[in-house]
Amino acid sequence: MPLFMIERNFAESLNASAADIKAITEINNQTGVRWLQSFLSADKRRTYCLYEAKSGDAIKEAARRAGLPADIIIELAGELSSEGFKAWAPAGGSPVA
Repeated sequence: MPLFMIERNFAESLNASAADIKAITEINNQTGVRWLQSFLSADKRRTYCLYEAKSGDAIKEAARRAGLPADIIIELAGELSSEGFKAWAPAGGSPVA
């Protein structure tokens, strides 16, 4: 399944409760979106979230239902680390070497 990075900008600092996270997870499950991990900016007003989803539109729909911003949605092609570049499989395809 394709991977996406989402930037979310909040007007106030984010303080999500366990109930908030549970509700978001339920909405994601209904829309075929899987939240993998998020990073929170130091001022707690931006998040950078890694998701698996069939499309950017599925992420937009999940965000709309959850009442969350999805300011920037980027489909990712691979991973760059100190070990080099690792391309991921295109949707429905084999891994790229």
